[in-house]
Amino acid sequence: MIEITAEVVRQLIKAQFPKWKDLEIVPVEKSGHDNRTYRLGSEMTVRLPSHERYASAVEKELTWLPVFQPLLSLPIPVPLAQGEPTTEYPLPWSVNQWIEGDTVTHSNVLDINGFAEDLAGFLKELQAIDASHGIPSGIQNFHRGGNLAVYDQDTRSVIDKLSGQFDQKLLMEIWELALATRYQAAPLWLHGDVAAGNLLVRNGRLCGVIDFGTMGVGDPSCDLVMAWNFFDDASRDVFLRRMNFEQDTVNRARGWALWKALITYAWNEPSSEASEWGKHAIDVILREYKSL
Repeated sequence: MIEITAEVVRQLIKAQFPKWKDLEIVPVEKSGHDNRTYRLGSEMTVRLPSHERYASAVEKELTWLPVFQPLLSLPIPVPLAQGEPTTEYPLPWSVNQWIEGDTVTHSNVLDINGFAEDLAGFLKELQAIDASHGIPSGIQNFHRGGNLAVYDQDTRSVIDKLSGQFDQKLLMEIWELALATRYQAAPLWLHGDVAAGNLLVRNGRLCGVIDFGTMGVGDPSCDLVMAWNFFDDASRDVFLRRMNFEQDTVNRARGWALWKALITYAWNEPSSEASEWGKHAIDVILREYKSL
């Protein structure tokens, strides 16, 4: 990871965008893992990849977010400028319009079923955008929208190590069901990381979607993981019904959610917030699957 500080950001702004050099620079509280984000004054953010593996997202967002923005009913980041690499910070970076809102939690959503409807509506709008010239899934977006089997070895390895903690046989059944089909329809646009940390709420309602770094075109199933990672039984049903995909896509989506939950549980310190989140998500997936 590259060490990024407010002073580094200040020097980048001063050297490349001197008209903004006197604006206050403050780190965003929930900055994320792939990128570091800083407030620039009251109306902008500076977004800097934390590692070279995330750097390709900068050009992707600068190219496509202006295309998406007028076609979506919710605010998304609007790129204002592209920063160039320097000796102090060797990757491309960007300046974007600030979006007002708080990171979604279960406590700041007024109506979870309404939130499920709103999120599904946004994703349907995104999927309706012409994807014929979009960016195919691959290493550049960690295979979001591609073949879930790329994570088969990691997933089986984690399941194999969970003896006595979860129903391994059932976990493997869920995983193999997810791998049993491939997406056959025309590629659709996908966000690639529809997670609580990338959704904003204002007055209890979904008010913005951020961090399109893993966007691409392909199988939209990976964008449905909130069904198990955030929603309860009733709102999961609302969300999946509104998305209106065939069962094979839902099975692959459950597989994406399971992979993420398993590696988050197993690859983080026991009892850490991340590990506990992974354990809870695994429990939800198992309980939902057994109820089918």
